[in-house]
Amino acid sequence: MARVKKKKRKIKVGSVVFCFVFVLIICLIISFLMDIKINNVVVKGNLFYSDWNIIQKAGLDDYPSSLENSSTQIKKKLEEDPYIKKATVSKRWLKQVVITVDENLPLFYYLPKQKTILTDKTEVIDNFPVPTVINYVPDKKYSKLLKSISELDYDIVKRISEIRYDPNEVDDERFYLTMNDGNYVYLTLPKFNRLDNYLDIIKEFNNKKGVLYLDSGEYFEVRG
Repeated sequence: MARVKKKKRKIKVGSVVFCFVFVLIICLIISFLMDIKINNVVVKGNLFYSDWNIIQKAGLDDYPSSLENSSTQIKKKLEEDPYIKKATVSKRWLKQVVITVDENLPLFYYLPKQKTILTDKTEVIDNFPVPTVINYVPDKKYSKLLKSISELDYDIVKRISEIRYDPNEVDDERFYLTMNDGNYVYLTLPKFNRLDNYLDIIKEFNNKKGVLYLDSGEYFEVRG
């Protein structure tokens, strides 16, 4: 019976070396990429939070690894905050992160409920430097008031100290505003956007104090 000779397989040294070098290169590339740090963060759209607040909430305040902090992860962290409605995150060359936020701004403190009201109607117990609505506002008027204030320039909102629902026989949507600078404003819900021109209007009266009537016409009554 003939004996069958087994063929010995020769190990191709060149192939082994190639695989080793290939794996080594991949490991070096991964190591290099993991070592790339986020060193520049651009924040846009924020009015309530400072840039640094946003950076901290995104977990980017200690220049972490770019690969370990994906845009999706950063977005998720930010949107877990009740005062951020939406965050858009993008990266440029791995080292720079651009964050654009749409904030859920605190609009006013509603004294009847002793709660702060946010743009999306959420009620929180936190206190902020925002206007205080000092009396009860009927539900339909309340919804309109919230919408009207949310559409104002936020710098103007922060200039309001108190808001009082003050209807009269002519208009049941009239409000009386006390401003932080010592002036007062009569305003109706359909004309609330006129308040965006508040600073320009007041300048015309050389810093005199009084009552600005925006509910009917647009005139200023000096007091004192």
